Amino acid sequence: MIHRPNKNTEPRIMNVSRGGRPPSPAMMIAAPLPDDVSVSFEFFPPKTDEAAETLWQAIKRLEPLRPNYVSVTYGAGGTTRERTHATVTRIADETSLAPAAHLTCVGATREEVDQVAQSYWDAGIRHIVALRGDPPPGANRYEPHPGGYAYASDLVAGLKRVGDFEISVAAYPETHPEAISAEDDLDNLKRKIDAGATRAITQFFFDPEVFVRFLDRARKAGITIPIVPGIIPVTNFNQAAKFAKMCGADVPAWMYGLFDGLDEDPETRKLIAASVCAEQCRVLHANGADAFHFYTMNKADLCYAICHIMGVRSFATAA
Repeated sequence: MIHRPNKNTEPRIMNVSRGGRPPSPAMMIAAPLPDDVSVSFEFFPPKTDEAAETLWQAIKRLEPLRPNYVSVTYGAGGTTRERTHATVTRIADETSLAPAAHLTCVGATREEVDQVAQSYWDAGIRHIVALRGDPPPGANRYEPHPGGYAYASDLVAGLKRVGDFEISVAAYPETHPEAISAEDDLDNLKRKIDAGATRAITQFFFDPEVFVRFLDRARKAGITIPIVPGIIPVTNFNQAAKFAKMCGADVPAWMYGLFDGLDEDPETRKLIAASVCAEQCRVLHANGADAFHFYTMNKADLCYAICHIMGVRSFATAA
């Protein structure tokens, strides 16, 4: 929960001070094990047979955790359309998981997008993650495709005309890099909800207070749908920092300190990544978050460990 001593004060994080240090000796990890957490996982379609095997191993490793759903991304410019469809349908056919397919506005007409959506509906896929999408390779900025859906809100409305999909959309706790303002960004989220979206998944972030403040602003703006924090376990810090810069996500100074000197030490990086991510999730849970969306990077081990810490157990463990 979020403490609000009076209506004029800003939301504060439970058990975390402004400097990011606990105000008491209490350890978040020692708090009672959560029993109300649900999770979802995001994968990307493989480019090679070897990558496909790695992906499938990750899927099978995480399947016993009974996630609400698993999503499969759609490459920049729609470059992975066929591979995304093949991965989604294989998950539906060969596992007990509920797959969600990503769809974007990039590189296709409305008719072409509608045909893809119809093929998912015909295959029994009922959940779509609807995104505007990134510019195709070589393009400096996003331009709507002639005859295509211009923005995510348009795509959501179009998908609803194809079928009664469950539709998730993106939200940006630190504001989309192309948004005029934070308020304009929230207005865009509202448009997607008005068009039929029923869940928002956030861009990844590292400071829990970023999410708490964003959620507070969203609720004050009248947004009531579930807003699920997007979590990325960082194993390659330099790569994650570059990606965060592209996405407009801040990397706190303390993270640079934690990963400093570990460029050639992947095992230690993994241990630190697990510690950071687990603490992030426990703090978010202490402040009311009970659902988490993990950007797996097609790797299962860290996500599995963090889920265990969050009380999400496999069939065998739960039994």
